[in-house]
Amino acid sequence: MDEEYDVVVCGTGLKECILSGLLSVHGKKVLHLDRNPYYGGDCASLNITNLWQKFMPGTEPPKELGQNREWNVDLIPKFIMASGDLVKILLKTRVSRYLEWKSCEGTYVYQYQEAGLFSGPKYIHKVPATAGDGLKSPLMGMLEKPRFINFAQFIMGWEDDKPATHQDIDPRRHTMAQVYQKFGLQESTIDFIGHAVALWPNDNYLNGPCGPTIQKCRLYLTSVLQYGGSPFIYPIYGLGGLPEGFSRLAAIHRGTYMLNKGVDGFVYDDQGRVCGVRSGDEVAKCKMVICDPSYAEPTRTEVRGQVIRAICFDPSLELFDMI
Repeated sequence: MDEEYDVVVCGTGLKECILSGLLSVHGKKVLHLDRNPYYGGDCASLNITNLWQKFMPGTEPPKELGQNREWNVDLIPKFIMASGDLVKILLKTRVSRYLEWKSCEGTYVYQYQEAGLFSGPKYIHKVPATAGDGLKSPLMGMLEKPRFINFAQFIMGWEDDKPATHQDIDPRRHTMAQVYQKFGLQESTIDFIGHAVALWPNDNYLNGPCGPTIQKCRLYLTSVLQYGGSPFIYPIYGLGGLPEGFSRLAAIHRGTYMLNKGVDGFVYDDQGRVCGVRSGDEVAKCKMVICDPSYAEPTRTEVRGQVIRAICFDPSLELFDMI
């Protein structure tokens, strides 16, 4: 570690690993450190031993849970859109060759009839992912399906820089409610598009500019076509494989990785700029330091906001309502 580097990166979260990988590809000498024994930081995928060490330190996982290789528990679980920006980055950098993917077998939407109290039956329907699914789906009636197909063709033909594909719709001036009205879509279809395709959490988008919703629908539909069957894909060994893939890219281009390596502080030059990273008695000199906020010294950081992640359940709902 007692060497000079172009860049020292502290923390192996996805953003840090993307940067170390790209910097290494462009010929920079990179040292990447992490205090943890695994890649990924807050978005890591932990085996059963690391999971116990993180949340129940000093105890051992029960033997009946099996071997480490049987577990990859994501600290921040989420699916990836098959045609999203992250996948484009993975393909462009060829990090995708270090990952194995699985397409999500299906997504589902919960539909019920509402009139004061629930007056109609409750159903869970598979979100159509192919033309055959669309024809068989009970989410739309037979007369509604041609209108939805016209809407889907409009979305797939949309190009931002070609107004001729917009069918006189201004993405900044017209609302999404006006777009739905143009295609004569029913309320149940609008609910399906807004929440199962565009993935909006509420109906506020209806009165906003239609541009963002059109882009969301287009991303969903192009993602379905990418692999077929579902717009969502997932690394077989967990999301922690993403930062680890970029770390492999850096290693191939002579980047150096050190796990279980704590950072005890930074070294500054006469002008107060960071010029090194200290770990124990070792100092890695460098021209630049990139780190996640947990590695930075509190006196040199400023809190600009806070984020909370939560999953909320309504206790008044039946178990079936929450599935």
